Order: sequence, then C-alpha cells, then structure tokens
Amino acid sequence: MRFRRGRIGNGLAVLAGARPDVLAAAPGARSKFVALGGVLLSTGGLALVSMAFAVHMALGVWWPFALLAGLGWGLVVVNLDRMLMVGMSHDSSVKRNMVLAVPRVGLALVLGVVIATPLTLQIFAKEIDTEIVTMQAEDADAYRASLTDDARFAHLPELEERIATSEAVVASGGVADTGLAVVRAEVTASQAALDAAIAVSRELEAKAQCELDGSCGTGDAGTGQAYIEARAAADAQQAVVLAARSDLDDAVDAASSAESRSASLAASSLETDRAELTRLTAEQDRLQANFDATNENAGGLLMRLEALDRLGDRNGTLAAAQFMLSLLFMSVEILPVLMKLLLNFSPPTAYDKLAMLRDSGDVDIEEMAQESRRTVAQAKEELLVMAEKERVDRQKEAILTRRRAALAEVAARREQPAVPAAEPVEPSRAMWDTGPIRELARNAATRTVRSVLRRPEDRVPTSV
Repeated sequence: MRFRRGRIGNGLAVLAGARPDVLAAAPGARSKFVALGGVLLSTGGLALVSMAFAVHMALGVWWPFALLAGLGWGLVVVNLDRMLMVGMSHDSSVKRNMVLAVPRVGLALVLGVVIATPLTLQIFAKEIDTEIVTMQAEDADAYRASLTDDARFAHLPELEERIATSEAVVASGGVADTGLAVVRAEVTASQAALDAAIAVSRELEAKAQCELDGSCGTGDAGTGQAYIEARAAADAQQAVVLAARSDLDDAVDAASSAESRSASLAASSLETDRAELTRLTAEQDRLQANFDATNENAGGLLMRLEALDRLGDRNGTLAAAQFMLSLLFMSVEILPVLMKLLLNFSPPTAYDKLAMLRDSGDVDIEEMAQESRRTVAQAKEELLVMAEKERVDRQKEAILTRRRAALAEVAARREQPAVPAAEPVEPSRAMWDTGPIRELARNAATRTVRSVLRRPEDRVPTSV
C-alpha cells in the first residue's frame, strides 16, 4: 500500500513538472510538486464534469458519451495547465516573471470562464428550466403575432368578414346585403308615395261622402254640383293610388330580384372564400405547429445562458450567487499558474539550485561532446587529405619512371646503326579477314589516348 502511494505521489510530481533525477537528489520538494499535481488533477476533473454537462445540455448526448467527451476535454485542460506551469522556470527577476505570467494567467482565466459556465448552469438548472418555459411561451406568442402581420395572412380578417357577410346574405335570401340600399330606398319611396296617395284618396272620399250627406261643404244633401266635383276628385285620386301601387309593386319586384341575385352571388363566392380561408388557416396552423415543436426542444446552451441572464437581472441574490460560483471555479482553474508564479517570487529552493546545476552541467557536457566530435571529424578530414596526396604522388612518380624509360629506349635506338631488315613475307589471307585492320585501329587508338593523357611539358620531343 505504501509502495502504491509512493508511485501515485511520483506520478503527481511528474505531472506537475518535476524531474525525477533532481527530485531524488532533493526529496524535500516532493510534497510541493505532489500538491501541484493534485491541483492539476482537480482542474482536469472540473473540466471533465463541465464538458459533460455542456455536451449533454447542448446536444442531448447520452451520459456515457458525454462523459467520454468530458474526459477528452479534461485531458486537454490538464495538458494546457501543465504546459503553462512547466514553461515558468524559477527566475528572480520580477519583470520577467510578470511578462511570462500575464499571458499564462490570461489563458487560464479564459479556460476558467469556459469551465465555470456549464457548471453554473447545472447548479441553477431548476430555475433555468422554469424561465425557459416562460421564454418559450413568449416566443410562441411573438411568432403567432408575426404570422398575423405576415403578408401571406394579412387579408385573413377581411376574408373572414366577407365570409360572414356572405353567410348572412345567403341565410336571409339577400335581404342582409347592404349593397341593395338604393333598391330598398326606391321601395321605401314608392311605399311612402302610395301611403300619401291613399291618405289623399281617403280625404277626398270623405269629402265626397259628406257632400252627399250634406254634413259638410255646402251643407246641401244630395248629388249636387259640389258632390259631383268631390266625387270626380276622389275618382281621380284613385287612379293616382293605382299608379302608386303599381310603382310600389315594380320596386318590390326589383328589390326581390336584386336580393335573389345577391344571394346567388354570395352563395357562389362563399365556397371559394371558405376554401381559401381553410387553406390559409391550415398553412398558418402548420407554421405555428412547426415553430411550437422547435420551440419546445429549444433548451440548448445558448437559451439556458439567456435564461440565467434574465434571472440575474430580476433577482439580485441569484446574480450574486452566480458571480461567486463563477469566481470560485475560475479561481480553481487559475490556481496552478498562480501558485507557480508565487513560488517563482520566493527564494530558490534546493530543487531549483540542483536543476540549474544539472542543466548547466548538461550544457557543458554537450559542448565538450560537440568539441570532441568536431576535433575527430577534423582529424579524419586531414588524414583523408594526406592519403589522397600520397596517392597522387605515387601516380606522378610512376608516370615519370615510365617516361624516363621511354626516353632511354629512344636514345638507345638512335645510337644503333640502321640495318636493313628483310621484308617479311605476308601469308595470303582471305578477303573477309579484317584482323590486321582491327590491330592497326587498336594501336592508333592507344597512341591517341596516351598523347592526350601526357602533359604538355612531359611530352618527348620528336626532333633532335
């Protein structure tokens, strides 16, 4: 068990950037690096959980796959944090430490914000879900209002009103048609004229009757001149009544015909209007249903962030809690880099001194090795040059020896007297025998090559 703890501690120390060889010589620094390694693992664990929540909320991924994605992100974060820590070696210069620390702390802060956001969303999940329901209802109402203002459905109220009017006209047989006001006015005028004519006729009849009775007018009963004139006026008024009644009948017939035509036209247009209303209403319902289906599933990361922001605007306590939680998670993320920066400001420890000595010793050893390799390579090159020079000298000596022998042979031939030699008898050969020709060509080629290879100053003079 103790051996296992030791291996775990060594692994944490190496994770924090410790060198095992230096750590073995300075075991007092082991606890510091083990603690830093534990902090790195804690940041990686937070990153794992955060990414798992983010993937599950944004994409609806099954939890095991979300955890696998979180594991990959956790490894990336641990590697980044380790890179930030290892790159900050101990330095006593405050300026250099600040220059190295600012970008690293900034990067760690960005990572902290990324990691803290999904965790904060998960902590306030219930409040966010309630707010999302409200936001979805608001979005549905807004979309419904936008459909009402849409140019495709802008004439729906007019169409519904026209259908209602047509239905009333058909149900009343055309009486409800407001467009027949002129025809109905003629009927009313004709009825008023008839009523006036009947009233006048009744007065004239009463006057003629009272003249006949003698109860009015002249006071003389009987069919006198006054009665005859009154009767004639009453009879003339009867003709006016008949004419007015005829005009009224004509106006009524015209109104009835107009109402029938109006009812027929309304019935014919009613079917078309109803079909158009059904089509537009169905299209509007379809668009609304599609939006509602999408809106119900719109619970992704962006909408949850918006819901959390709205909750924070309305509730100061929630906003403060959200800020403190985000600050906590960001602090955990930047803690490794911050601790490394603080350690750099402290005096160098035994581990730091040994690490610098090891590094300087490695540099010296490498420089010596490089110098040795350079010296050996230079010596090898010199040996090769000397060997090549010796080979060239041998070749020159051999050529000079052959040249001196050739000169001596030429000189010996010139000192001997010329003796005529008997001409050899050449044996007869066939026409196809090209042996002598080939031999002559070979000798000529050999002499040509030797003359080309011979230096100009070493050539044998041909004349004395």
